[in-house]
Amino acid sequence: MSERTAYLVLENGKVFTGRFFGAEKEVVGEIVFTTAMTGYLETLTDPSYYGQIVVQTFPLIGNYGVIPADFESKAPALSGYIVRDVCDAPSNFRSEGELDRYLKQQGIPGLCGIDTRALTRIVREAGVMNAKIAASTDDLAAILRELKQYSVEHAVASVGTDAEYTLTPDSDPVANVVLWDFGAKKNIARELVKRGCRVTVVPSNTTAKRILALDPDGLMLSNGPGDPAENVEVIEQLRLLLPHRIPTFGICLGHQLLALAHGGATIKLKYGHRGANQPATECATGRVYITSQNHGYAVVGESLPQGAAVSFVNANDGTCEGVSYDSENAFSVQFHPEASAGPLDTSFLFDRFIQNMQGGDR
Repeated sequence: MSERTAYLVLENGKVFTGRFFGAEKEVVGEIVFTTAMTGYLETLTDPSYYGQIVVQTFPLIGNYGVIPADFESKAPALSGYIVRDVCDAPSNFRSEGELDRYLKQQGIPGLCGIDTRALTRIVREAGVMNAKIAASTDDLAAILRELKQYSVEHAVASVGTDAEYTLTPDSDPVANVVLWDFGAKKNIARELVKRGCRVTVVPSNTTAKRILALDPDGLMLSNGPGDPAENVEVIEQLRLLLPHRIPTFGICLGHQLLALAHGGATIKLKYGHRGANQPATECATGRVYITSQNHGYAVVGESLPQGAAVSFVNANDGTCEGVSYDSENAFSVQFHPEASAGPLDTSFLFDRFIQNMQGGDR
């Protein structure tokens, strides 16, 4: 692992000194933090982190190595990775290598030796901001100008599949599902196939006409990166599908896009929800579920039209975590029921989707 000094420069002028690991190159991104204690491989390969520099608040990362079977996509989409300490001698019977080597292979720069607690407090209190992993701070003014100009754009178009493909279960399918890929984590499709669904994955630029031609029993709207309101074309195509009342399940970005297609609104959160232990309260029962989350935007519950009801709220800040569109046989959640970060509290939502497809009135 490198001993080369590197720097993290924040948009507010704060500078942290650390050491390179992974690829030794400079990058600019939106800095965010995740509080998950495990699951760093899923974090690294989650397409929703496109354009971002991710900080792990847990101090030691890399201790169980690199396990390709746990990846959520083919390659990382994040811009950079920051940890307090990186383990260079992983111990796990499934490990196929070290984190440092993997990031080098993928061209992703890492920064270790950073006081991640102090860094997280800055982001939490000041809000998400841009940052740069830099080899030098000799021209700090130029770096700060660069940070002021940066924004995450064309995020969905930069991740996900470019062509349709199909995944089939071992037995006769119980339903045919179209998975609209905005940067889908692999486990969404795995959860559907595991329940007997035939899954046709389609690119983000797929038209409503093409989706209808596939004659799906259900429509899955995936997670993905960036500002949901930027996806004007997707929102318009989704709006064209609403009158057809296809049973629909939206996750994360898919949840936000479904709300926007109904005329709702989204807002950017101060620092977002990213971690494996976010509490979400089910409005109908008052039951609290422990959920995995990764998002910087939220649906404004008060903006939803008549017939749409908030079904879950975040127990920490009260933001919308789920919406039910009962008259359309559709529902969505902000959190990730496909994630297996520890508790499997919300995996039942996939079963609900299956039931909707089998008993829904189309």
